[in-house]
Amino acid sequence: MTIQLDDTDRALISLLSENARTPVSLLARRLKLARTTVQARIERLESSGAISGYTLRLGEIARPRIRATALVSIELRTGPTVLARLKSLPAVEAVHTVSGRFDLLVQIAADTTAELDDTLDRIGEAKGVKSSESLIHLSTKLDRVRP
Repeated sequence: MTIQLDDTDRALISLLSENARTPVSLLARRLKLARTTVQARIERLESSGAISGYTLRLGEIARPRIRATALVSIELRTGPTVLARLKSLPAVEAVHTVSGRFDLLVQIAADTTAELDDTLDRIGEAKGVKSSESLIHLSTKLDRVRP
């Protein structure tokens, strides 16, 4: 089902993005709508796929201590093989295709430098990987997107 999002839907999604556990009654007050109207909109957004789920946002104390990004260049037509290898690595959180000098952006989270080092080695050794460059995250100054 495809729906058109209006300004109220966008405002509701924005409020839920800040805190998905906000009570419907509070959302209704902030949007100046009836609680039943807000509940119906949430259900419509969920059933249409506009909202595909809710997630837990970890605080600094619960997050793995070491985060990194690996920028990876791959050989032509080896994407599925490289992706299968990346999926097998537990420290790999997400893989994005990108434009530019690199083909993939790989997000990594490790509890130790040894685990991070091993993961980066395994990425570099993967069949189809031409080269990689890693960036270790030192601190987070802004985090609007991360669930």
